[in-house]
Amino acid sequence: MSSSSGGRGLQPNVLSTFDTVVMAVAGSAPAYSLAATTSVLVGAVGLASPAALLYCAIPMLGIVLAFGRLGRIDVNAGAAYSWVGRTLHPFLGFISGWALVVAATLFMVAGSLPAGQMTLGLFDPALARNTALATATGAGWFLLMLGVVLGGARLSAKAQLVISGVELVILGGFSIGALVQVGEGGGFVPFDWGWLGFGHFDGVSGFAAGTLIAAFYYWGWDVTSNLSEETRDSRRTAGLAALVGVGIVFALFVAFTVAVNVLLTSGEIEAGQSNVLALLGERIWPGVGGRLMVLAVVLSTIATLETTLIQVTRSLFAMGRDRTMPGGLGAVHRRWNTPWVAIVVVGAVAMLLFVASNALGSVQDIMSDALAAIGLQTTLYYGLAGLAAVVAYRRTLTESVSSFLLGGAWPLLGSVFMFCVFGASLTRLSGAAVAIGIGSLLAGLVPMLWYWRRGSAYYRPARLDATRSFEVGTGFPNSRTKAPSYVQAGHPTDF
Repeated sequence: MSSSSGGRGLQPNVLSTFDTVVMAVAGSAPAYSLAATTSVLVGAVGLASPAALLYCAIPMLGIVLAFGRLGRIDVNAGAAYSWVGRTLHPFLGFISGWALVVAATLFMVAGSLPAGQMTLGLFDPALARNTALATATGAGWFLLMLGVVLGGARLSAKAQLVISGVELVILGGFSIGALVQVGEGGGFVPFDWGWLGFGHFDGVSGFAAGTLIAAFYYWGWDVTSNLSEETRDSRRTAGLAALVGVGIVFALFVAFTVAVNVLLTSGEIEAGQSNVLALLGERIWPGVGGRLMVLAVVLSTIATLETTLIQVTRSLFAMGRDRTMPGGLGAVHRRWNTPWVAIVVVGAVAMLLFVASNALGSVQDIMSDALAAIGLQTTLYYGLAGLAAVVAYRRTLTESVSSFLLGGAWPLLGSVFMFCVFGASLTRLSGAAVAIGIGSLLAGLVPMLWYWRRGSAYYRPARLDATRSFEVGTGFPNSRTKAPSYVQAGHPTDF
C-alpha cells in the first residue's frame, strides 16, 4: 500500500487559503466549546465572561503569531514537535508532539461521547441518558470521520466545508437574533460595555480563574500547521488562516457569552450546564431554536473530531518519519496520500478507549476529567512553541518595532501566559484530572528515551534560526517527497 517513511510524502498543494481558514474555525469548535464551557465560565466569573474571553485571546494571538512565524521557516506536519526540537531541545520537541497526541486522543473520547449523547437527544431525550448507547453512537461518528480523514486532505476539506458551513450559518443566525433582542432591551440584564473591562472580576484570583477556563475555548486552530505540507503557499497560508480563524471564533464566543448574560438568568445557566446553548436558542427562537442549537453543537463536535484526527495523525506521521516513533507510522497510502498506518493505529486506540469508557461512570464524569487533562497538554505545547518562536527569531528582533512586538514580545507574552495556566491548572484540577494529564506526559518518556538511544537523527538537529533559514531556504518545499527538516537544514548540531 505504501512505501516506508523515507519515501513517499503527503500530497502537496491540496488545500487553499479558504480551506485552511475553515479548518482553523472547525478546530476551535465554536458551538461545542460554548456548550461545554459557558456555564462553567459564567459560574466562575459571572458577567465578566466576555472579558475573560477577550483577555485570554490577547496572549493566544501571541501563540498564533508564533506558529505562523515558525511555519515560515520550517514547513512540517509535526509543527511544534519539529520547531521546539530544533530551537529549545529535541527532548522538549518530542514532549510537545507527545502532548498533542495525548490531548487529541483524550478528546476523541471526550468529544465523541457527547456527540453521541446529543445526537440521540435530538430524537428522544431518554436515549441520551444511556451511556452505552451514547458511546456506540459517538463511536459511529468517530469512525465516519476516521474514514473521511483516511480519504485524503481534499475529501476532508470538502466534508469540513459542509459540516462547519451549516454550523456557522446556524450560529450566525442566532447571533443576529440575539443582537436584535439585546438592542430592543429584551432579556433579564441590560447590556453593559463594562463586561469587557476588569470591573466585574473578583480580584486577581477571579481574573486568573476566568482566563484559565477561557483558554480551553480556543484550542484547535493550530491544525493549519499540521496541514502545512498539504497546503498551497503554506509558509504564508497556514499562519494567516489560523489568525483569521481565531478572529472568527473570538467574535462568536464574545457574542454568545454576551447573549447568555442578557437573555438567561443565573439559575438557568447553572441548571443548564452543557445544555445552556439549547436554552439560549429556545429563548431567541421559541419552538425550534433549542433543537437547532443542539444540531449546531453536534455538527461542531463532528467537525472538530475530524480536525483533531488530522492533528494527531499528522503528528504521528512526522514522528514515524523521523524515527522517534515506530517507522511504520510514517507510511503514506499510495492512492489517498494519507498516513494510513497512523490513522489505523489512532482508530484502534480510540475504539479501545470507547469500550473502556463504559466502565468509568457517566458520560459527564468521563468528559469532565478528560477535558480537564487536555488543558494541561495543550498549554504545555503552546507555551513551548511560543518560546521557540522567540529563540528562532532572536537575531531579527531588533530590526524594527514590529519585529520586536510581533516576533518577540507578543509570542513571549503568550508563552508566559500558557505556562501560568499550566501551573494554575495543577493546583485547581481534581486529582484524577492531574493524574491523567501528568501521567500521560510521563508515559512519553519511554518512546523518547528508547529512540534517542537507538540514534534517531531527530536528536541531532540543525538549529532553527530565522536569519540562516531565510538565507538558505530551510524547510520543506511543496514537493511530493519530503525529508526530515534536520536533513535539509545542513550539518547536524548536537545539543
